[in-house]
Parts: sequence; structure tokens; C-alpha cells
Amino acid sequence: MIWDWILEPLQYEFMVRTLATTVIAAVLCAVLSCWLVLVGWSLMGDAVSHAVLPGVVLAYIFGAPFAIGALVFGFLAVGLIGLIRDTSRVKEDAAIGIVFTTLFALGLVMISVTPSHIDLNHIIFGNILGVSRADLAQIAILAVVAFTVLIVKRRDLTLFAFDPTHAFAIGLSPRLLSALLLGVLALTSVVALQVVGVVLVVAMLIIPGATAYLLTDRFGRMLVIAPVLSALCSVVGIYLSYWLDAASGGLVVVVQGVVFALVYLFSPRQGVIGRRVRGRRLSTARAGVSVRSG
Repeated sequence: MIWDWILEPLQYEFMVRTLATTVIAAVLCAVLSCWLVLVGWSLMGDAVSHAVLPGVVLAYIFGAPFAIGALVFGFLAVGLIGLIRDTSRVKEDAAIGIVFTTLFALGLVMISVTPSHIDLNHIIFGNILGVSRADLAQIAILAVVAFTVLIVKRRDLTLFAFDPTHAFAIGLSPRLLSALLLGVLALTSVVALQVVGVVLVVAMLIIPGATAYLLTDRFGRMLVIAPVLSALCSVVGIYLSYWLDAASGGLVVVVQGVVFALVYLFSPRQGVIGRRVRGRRLSTARAGVSVRSG
């Protein structure tokens, strides 16, 4: 019975493509999320993922690949945020809010006035079950590029995340590293866009890293725990969507959220309940020592 439950979806080619695409996106987003959590760029991930919407619509209008339009507007959003932050009194969080809400709203307006024989709302909410072979190949190529950059520059990016001042002192440029990380963020947002849509991309970019952060104090372990958990959650979410006939992207994120909640509550070191249990054991042990001493 269990094997039938596992193997039946794999009889369909679209389900195999769905699983492959989701796992690729989940692993890439999880690896990047480790740096985003440390740097404190959760809102930046939200901004870039929403700001690509007008680019996707324009790409559809001109018959270009969605990834091209999304990348252009992803980098445009990053540039505009930096421009407003550096040339005015407006702080970064406000600049992020201004840029991503304006571009996202522009995308919604463009969708509403663009004649289309396809449902452009799939861009917002995802359409992972409709991924074609060409889409899978495109996502795999973009993921390899982004993943390669992260692996090659992992030491510099890690130092930048923990101590930008020290990074500058040893000859690294925090500004360039910041731009590099933002560029990878834009690229990763495009990869995840077709899996869960614009609205839920930020969840895949933040939840895995936050979950791993509660499970370990070592960044190297985070880079292993986050993608493994994210890949498992994506597979479980896709299977649940098949059997429950529910939204695939939404279920992937829901499963990730449930895992985070469990870790938040029961993690041995950082979990709310785990800390209380450990505290009680420590108090009991101290009381025992006091009694023996007396």
C-alpha cells in the first residue's frame, strides 16, 4: 500500500518533472536562505521576488522567456533600492517597501490589461504541475549558475555575513559582496518563481535557513541541514498535492512551515519546549547536588 502511494505519481511524466523542478528550486533557495537569515535580508528576498512580476508580463508580451524579464526587473529592483538608500534620507527598509510594492502593483496592473490566452495569475501563485521540459532545463541551468557562485564565493560571503568590518579589513569589498549576494537572490527568485509563484517565493527563501539556524550553531552544518530539509519538504508537499488534489506550491510551503514550527517548539537547544525541559533537568540535577552536599 505504501509503495503504491509512492510509485503511482511517478507513472506520470508531468509529476516526475514537477518533483525534479521543485527539488532543484528548494535546494537552491535553502542554500541561499542560510546567508539571507544571517545577513537579515528577509525583507529583501520578499522585495526581489515580488518586483520581478512586471518583467515576467513584459516577457510574455514580447514573446521572450519569462526568466529574462524576471532577471531584468530583479536587478532593476536591487539597483533602485540601492539608489534610493544611497541618495536620500530614506532608510533601506523603507526603500525596499517602496520599490517592491510599486513594481508588484505595476505587474498586477499589466496583468489586468494584457490580453492573454494563458492564465498569467499562475505567475503569482505558481504552476509547478505545468512545467515543461524546456522550463525544467532553464531552471536547472539558472540553478547551476547560482549554486556555483555561492559555492565558489562561500567563504567571502560567510565572512561578509558574520563581520563586514573584518571582511573590509582583509581587503574584501562588502559593497561588491552585497551586490553579488543580491544578484544571486534575483537569479534564485526566478528559479523559484515557476515553482511556487511570486507570493510564496519568499517563504522558500527564508524558512529553510531559519529552521536550520534553530538546529545548529555552525554555519557549515546549516548549509547541509537547510537544503536536505527543504528537499524533503518539497517532495512531501508535491505528494500531498497529488493525493489531496490541492495547490502544489502552497503545500510545499505549508510543509516547510510545519517543520519550522516543530523545530521551533522541540529543538533540543533552541526550541521553546526543548529549552524548558533542559532547564528543568538542569534544576533537578543542581538540586540533587545540593542535597548530597548538605
